[in-house]
Amino acid sequence: MSNQETAPNQPWTILKLLNWAASYFQSYQIDSPKSTAEILLAHALDLKRIDLYLQYDRPLNKAELAAFKQLVRRRTKREPVAYIIGAKEFWSLPLKVGSAVLIPRPDTERVVDVALELLSREKLNSPLRILDLGTGSGAIALSLASERKEHIFFANDISYAATALARLNADKNNVGNIHFFTGDWLDAMRPSEMPFDMIVSNPPYIPSGDIPYLQPEITQHEPLAALDAGPDGLMCLRHLIQHAWPYLRPDGHLVLEIGFEQKDQVAEMVRGDGHYHDFAVHKDYGGHDRVVCMQRV
Repeated sequence: MSNQETAPNQPWTILKLLNWAASYFQSYQIDSPKSTAEILLAHALDLKRIDLYLQYDRPLNKAELAAFKQLVRRRTKREPVAYIIGAKEFWSLPLKVGSAVLIPRPDTERVVDVALELLSREKLNSPLRILDLGTGSGAIALSLASERKEHIFFANDISYAATALARLNADKNNVGNIHFFTGDWLDAMRPSEMPFDMIVSNPPYIPSGDIPYLQPEITQHEPLAALDAGPDGLMCLRHLIQHAWPYLRPDGHLVLEIGFEQKDQVAEMVRGDGHYHDFAVHKDYGGHDRVVCMQRV
């Protein structure tokens, strides 16, 4: 914003600022420049997006302009919008997010879809026990727990910061039927403890060699440890398939998110392991293979 643009006789109104920001973001090749401008300005002014247009001719004061300019600067440095505003919606739940956790993606909602469908088929008389491994912000666990309040949920992450954030999201969304703990996958538990009826996870599944070619929003800001799955991208999926079955009851479900080109390799792992049956693959909203599920023998 130049001195000429901010001349006293030409005040920065909401609409003028939105138009400028959208054009500015476009010059930086920022995705969805108009909606990005709306989200950031609404956040800066503590308004809903619709209010921006209801108050389109409202002039901004210097403090408001400075606050918005700072947000714009952060976005042009490729910081994700969700981190800038500190929130992301998932399964209609408002979740706090930060640099300690991945930003929940829409494709991961298919994990919730598949898990809910499997839970609906269960005819047990007692509450089911469901475990979410690598919970991050708590997106999967909270979505399931909010839909199935009669069951008992558990969620873990290797990161203390992630576990704390997931617990905060549970409190924020009044989800009380979930217990959080910190640990490296299943290491914090013993197979002899009460088995789970379902284990779900969105583990890292990106090959190490692909990481540098991801969007700068990811490589420069998101926790790469939550993405990097070794040279073949299968390290974490392999670990879960090999080690989850002792923690499941017979016919208990293992539900995993995978990379869209990993179906055949994962199917081969499951066949070779021998502890599962009824392997199935489900597509995401874009038609890509995204979720696998299987049952313990």
